[in-house]
Amino acid sequence: MSHPAPLSSAERRAISYANTLHLLVSHIFKQREGADRVLANYFREHKKHGSKDRKLIRETLFGLFRWWGWLKNLPAADDANANIEGLGEAQSPRWFTQLSLVAAIENHPWQDIQSGWLSQANLAKLEIPAFGDSPEGLNALCAALGKQFGGEFAPTDLLPEWAWEHISLAEGDKLAFVDALCRRPPLWTRAQGESREQVIKQLEADDICAVPSTVFNDAIELASQSINLDAVAAYKSGKLEVQDLASQAIGEVAAPKAGERWWDACAGAGGKSLQLFSLMQKRGGVGELIASDIRPKALEELLRRADKAGFAPIQISPWRSDKLPVKADYFDGVLVDAPCSCTGTWRRNPDMRWIDDANTILDKPALQLDILRRASAAVRSGGVLVYATCSLARAENEAVVEAFLASDEDFELDATVHPFSGEHSAVLTLWPQQANADGMFVARVRRR
Repeated sequence: MSHPAPLSSAERRAISYANTLHLLVSHIFKQREGADRVLANYFREHKKHGSKDRKLIRETLFGLFRWWGWLKNLPAADDANANIEGLGEAQSPRWFTQLSLVAAIENHPWQDIQSGWLSQANLAKLEIPAFGDSPEGLNALCAALGKQFGGEFAPTDLLPEWAWEHISLAEGDKLAFVDALCRRPPLWTRAQGESREQVIKQLEADDICAVPSTVFNDAIELASQSINLDAVAAYKSGKLEVQDLASQAIGEVAAPKAGERWWDACAGAGGKSLQLFSLMQKRGGVGELIASDIRPKALEELLRRADKAGFAPIQISPWRSDKLPVKADYFDGVLVDAPCSCTGTWRRNPDMRWIDDANTILDKPALQLDILRRASAAVRSGGVLVYATCSLARAENEAVVEAFLASDEDFELDATVHPFSGEHSAVLTLWPQQANADGMFVARVRRR
């Protein structure tokens, strides 16, 4: 009677990683909880993992969600063991095939672990190219998957079907959009309180590669995502803030002038409040800036960041009820960065594509319109109202603006320049493929 060959050390490690990843993915799907939080909690509870372990687990976990639209539909002999999400059992060939595919597509360096996964998947090798630099690489991957496994694969499968019902994009632009969502996002930052040149010099002194943006004269791309910012002098002193390029575009469209009065009506932890303050400061001086939110903790964080940057004049005024927390007919500009489905951040949070559903979009517009109407009362005659979301769904964006304008004849569209495409419009969608950034929406209207 023959016995199976004993497992090598690499094979045992490969199986251990596979079990850990299966545990994490199963929890995320069952609890509908964000991968970042689940992973942080796991590492907090399992101190045994070193930096290499953490890197492999993190990169594979997010890779699984980036490519889940294909992975969940893999035809496999053990399909009967796949649950409703398309996830194979922890020790099934299907699960090891899914892991092997992610490692191959993303060209992961841990070849010994990938070999162990292939062995457990009963596969000699995968004829799958690594994801290339061109959007056409997605089509090459689809062809290779079809040849290796049979069946049909398409780039649009990498988003759930319900998403395409709400994201209005020309057919010819879909490939570039999906391609952008499958690439790891850069770390965008912004200089404040000092010139970008001075901040870049400080970063270079800390051996950090910093690339100035060609779009905004404050924006800086950091080449590495594994930087411990808390150890970076420019960040500790408040001269550097983390803010995605698309988010920075909102402040640029708002275009606050020196000495103006502005209200950030949904400030959160204050990223855009700090930017508005910084822009006014550069242009000659801050008039007045008030930030509001319904969450006290978020406003506490805003004040901490403002103090670190030396932006103490930022005031806070929490929403305590439906009553306006600031003066009516008073502000030159009001920014409403409304709560939304966050579909524009799917590049950064690929798990949200698969744990959310259409209700994430459909349950927001009524709230967004209500906030916009309430906040509009604070805009003075001739003042500007800026509406923004990090959503790419028309129902949360253009439809909300259209409903607001239809209900209030005091406001009209106020054209501006799209910061990435150069087009003139009052209603702008910022797509991830346009500037290697998140997706955002912004509309600018003016009180007559």
